[in-house]
Amino acid sequence: MDEHTLHQWFIDCFGPVQGEMAWKQVEALPEQIREQLMSQSPEDLPDPSQIRGMMQAFAGGGLNSFGEMQQTIEEGPINVKLAKSIALQQANDAESERSVTAEEGNAMRRAMSEVNLWLDTATDFNPVTEKAEALTRAAWVEGTIDQWAQFAAPVASSMNEALSAVISERLGDAFDGEITGMFAGPVPIPIPEGMKDPRQLMKLFANTSYAMQLGQAAGAMSKEVRGSYDQGIELLKNPAGGLIMQNVDEYAQSLEIDASEVTEFIALREQAYARLYVTVPWLMPRFTALIGKYARGITIDLDAMEEQLRGASSFDPESLSGAVNLSNVGLTTTDEQKETMHSIETILALVEGWVECVTWRAGMAHLPHLEQLREMMRRERAVGGPAELTFENLLGLQLRPKRTREAAQLWEHITAEQGIEARDAMWGHPDLLPALPDEHDDDAQAAKPQREHIDWDAELSKLLDDDADTGGETGADGTDGAQPDGGTAPDAKDTPDVPDVPDVPDTPDRPDDEQ
Repeated sequence: MDEHTLHQWFIDCFGPVQGEMAWKQVEALPEQIREQLMSQSPEDLPDPSQIRGMMQAFAGGGLNSFGEMQQTIEEGPINVKLAKSIALQQANDAESERSVTAEEGNAMRRAMSEVNLWLDTATDFNPVTEKAEALTRAAWVEGTIDQWAQFAAPVASSMNEALSAVISERLGDAFDGEITGMFAGPVPIPIPEGMKDPRQLMKLFANTSYAMQLGQAAGAMSKEVRGSYDQGIELLKNPAGGLIMQNVDEYAQSLEIDASEVTEFIALREQAYARLYVTVPWLMPRFTALIGKYARGITIDLDAMEEQLRGASSFDPESLSGAVNLSNVGLTTTDEQKETMHSIETILALVEGWVECVTWRAGMAHLPHLEQLREMMRRERAVGGPAELTFENLLGLQLRPKRTREAAQLWEHITAEQGIEARDAMWGHPDLLPALPDEHDDDAQAAKPQREHIDWDAELSKLLDDDADTGGETGADGTDGAQPDGGTAPDAKDTPDVPDVPDVPDTPDRPDDEQ
């Protein structure tokens, strides 16, 4: 790349005045760094419009003046304003709705009212008194970003210290102890006189880099999540939650299923989560405490972080994110870390499994495509959507969907054997929760009752292929067709047709007549 190309790129990005200032800063850099920059291909430079958008985000993120930068450093390990600004840019792009239409709002409220009636028959927990919200993508970002920042703060603190150490101690020799104007974030901008102390600048750089990672993750999630509880945790201040209606409609279109049924399915899950979190006051504080314990114990691999930084393209705003991505640089190998991760994974699996159990029983008589929708949800988790990737990249948590399937089976067995009231009473205290089977304990696997070894894929395929009139009186789990509350299951001929869904994994056992 020649100097003219790079010079023009600065002007296209920052305008004539700031572009010239940025170019003069490049000219003042040590020769070895200039050579590294000029060795890049012009195709590697990000689009100037992307840079301008990032600069706008910086303007909204408290990076306009030396005083704002100082305040940003003092406010904590994450520049939450910058994270929100970056996320909102994505959430408010040209494809995103800026408001919820009256039709969308009415559809959501109608669905919420309907599914709450269904849930009354499937759980002992009462409905939430507050009203759920119909959200835009931007409203979801506004309502959840502070909670994400709270979860990530302990990790960000450790990450910031490590990033500062790597840059100042391992990569700082070229600056001769003073920064003359290269970076105050991930793109070249003028450095205020008071920020030329490398230690101050590195704190700002670390604070900014992690905020970028969080903002990009939240912005991506805003286009994927359908309900506020999609991550399995309580994020909105409104305990009744809400639906991102644009995402719900687009999801229905992708599945080619009627939008009203998809809305009811997602509303059903949302309200099941809401009832659980409102009724079980210890649940969210316990989750938050476990996240904090896990995050404080993370060790950063400085060698891996240095490698990420050396391999980053100097002008690409996203290329530096690898250095604050825990899947690249986090070390969580201690026994305490593994134990804490297992606890977080288990409680999330039990929550999700309970929701699956309840929504199946509440919706099986009302949603013709319930099994297909559940299967799609499971496959999304297995592939790893924005929620799973956010937990992994920002918090270092690798959540395994297999545990959720096991938890759903477990709650189904408990419901069939002990009833709804006894099942829900187990949430009265953490010590009362059932234990998931230990996947590494071969003896425990061998000692399980035979009904837990059923091949659920084969059983479901057989049931779907059988003539509805040949249904037996005994369920797949060996129980009769009675419901936990003493009633009887609906006849197969009265149950809506379930679409043929191939390879449904680990479907919870339930009486044949409920298929």
